[in-house]
Amino acid sequence: MSSGLNKTLLSVEDLRVSFPSRGFFLRESKSISAVAGVSFTVMEGHTLGLVGESGCGKTTTGMAILRLVKAESGRVIFKERDLLEMPEKEVRKWRRHLGAVFQDPYSSLNPRMMIKDTLEEPFVIFHLARGNELREKVESLLHLVGLSREHLYRYPHEFSGGQRQRIAIARALALEPSFVVMDEPTSALDVSVQAQILNLIKDLQQFMNVSLLFISHDLSVIKYISHRVGVMYLGKLVEEAPKNEFFKNPLHPYSRALLSAIPTPSLKERKKPIVLKGRVPSIKEPPLGCRFHTRCPEKMPRCQEEEPKIIRIGADHTVACFQPRR
Repeated sequence: MSSGLNKTLLSVEDLRVSFPSRGFFLRESKSISAVAGVSFTVMEGHTLGLVGESGCGKTTTGMAILRLVKAESGRVIFKERDLLEMPEKEVRKWRRHLGAVFQDPYSSLNPRMMIKDTLEEPFVIFHLARGNELREKVESLLHLVGLSREHLYRYPHEFSGGQRQRIAIARALALEPSFVVMDEPTSALDVSVQAQILNLIKDLQQFMNVSLLFISHDLSVIKYISHRVGVMYLGKLVEEAPKNEFFKNPLHPYSRALLSAIPTPSLKERKKPIVLKGRVPSIKEPPLGCRFHTRCPEKMPRCQEEEPKIIRIGADHTVACFQPRR
């Protein structure tokens, strides 16, 4: 839990996102609930790490917060304003306070634009700088992410994956946003480059006091970068806790299974992984009751009939389970 000096910057309340499911002959059938009532908060200058299997709704949650996909219902309170209720014209003005870094830096950078133009674009759109001031700001940005002015007149294909991600981070932080969604920003990089980018992100966060929603499937990365950890499963947030508490005392069976799969170099510390039997249910037809019960080694009859509500364990640890292990 953050100290009293930190305030809540962003609060997500019962966020729901659905997509239409189309069958044969493009006929619309029932909708797919990709995010089914997710709630959490992000403190000023802190990172919430969001983890879960592919298809659990992590990325959709981040994109809905930024209004890059349309939310069905819920609230996203950012600096005491609900982003989801804002008219589009007003949202555009607020976008300078929000940023995004995506998984593949090559596809997120315009291949036809030189790096100079890519980094100048945010300042030009919001009329924040021009001329010598604009050039100085762009050069300062490059220096901030470990690149130099000689890279300004190159195109994205002339850089390595790590360099491209540095450029993507510079673009996301150009206007000094308060909140940035980072969607698997290191998963496409080599391990050694991952470490460099993660260290860069931590340094920039401390320097700029920016809050992050860091989305990843890698719990080792989440452990290094996050202050709090949230676990998603089939569109639901099943557990959330401070980082140290989560890794020391995971309460949900799914969280324990994920943690048991983390490789450890020491034979003494190595534990037998928890193997989840059965297939992951389809998000199109999630099971009744607890969505995890079809794979849960600790399920009870109640789990198949009733959906567990989120309960608080201790001061700052929440879990959606009828019988969490304490």
